[in-house]
Amino acid sequence: MFSSATLSIFGALVLASGAAAQATAPQYGQCGGQGWTGATTCPSGWSCVVSNPYYSQCLPGLLRAPQPLPQGLAALLADHLLRQLYCFAQHPSIHERTELCPAMMQEDPNFHQYLRSEVINTAGDAVLGDYTTAAQFQIVDGQLIQMVPDGSKLYAVVEARSDPSVMKLKMSWSTTPASGANAGTFMWSGDTVEWSIPTIQRPQLNAWLVCPDADGNKDVYINLGPYDYNTPPGCADETIHAYTGATPTP
Repeated sequence: MFSSATLSIFGALVLASGAAAQATAPQYGQCGGQGWTGATTCPSGWSCVVSNPYYSQCLPGLLRAPQPLPQGLAALLADHLLRQLYCFAQHPSIHERTELCPAMMQEDPNFHQYLRSEVINTAGDAVLGDYTTAAQFQIVDGQLIQMVPDGSKLYAVVEARSDPSVMKLKMSWSTTPASGANAGTFMWSGDTVEWSIPTIQRPQLNAWLVCPDADGNKDVYINLGPYDYNTPPGCADETIHAYTGATPTP
């Protein structure tokens, strides 16, 4: 983990530090996807099921039949690769994890949605918005930090788990760093943002949920359950990936 590295990005952050490959991925764990460098073999009786081009997961039962690519997806993936190569050429220090190109949510129904505050540049709920309101971030010493244009900072805070039945934790922005037993740690793995805390065992450290509130704001939550399995009603399973263009785009 590169907890002291400073990673500057726009939108819904991502990551770039590959964990050592494992012989077998855990049940409900990630087993593939673009940029994935970990285990690709699932436990006996489990199959590595493709959820999207960026994420495959070990699920019980037989392997699903391959699905045809949606119209335009091949062109999208080619464009993503070209952007990544351009970004690496323009930002060689990305290989030392000292900076990161712009990033965004890369999965339906929130494709090309960017992380920010509900009220832009202020403390409050963490939500997704379009490219015109993308925020800029850093991860420093396990803290996810939103860089406000006036030079101030907002810190990601995850609510405490009230009891073991709670399977999603809301994220918000505070003017003070997260601290104490409920602080947790933000980190990078592969090309996704992870969050962990010693008191909670999660099947997937980079699993997030996006759940609209009564006003239609797309609130961001830490998903404590299996990715893409027993999803809370009204919510969408998400992972947060690096967007490797020079600026946020629609």
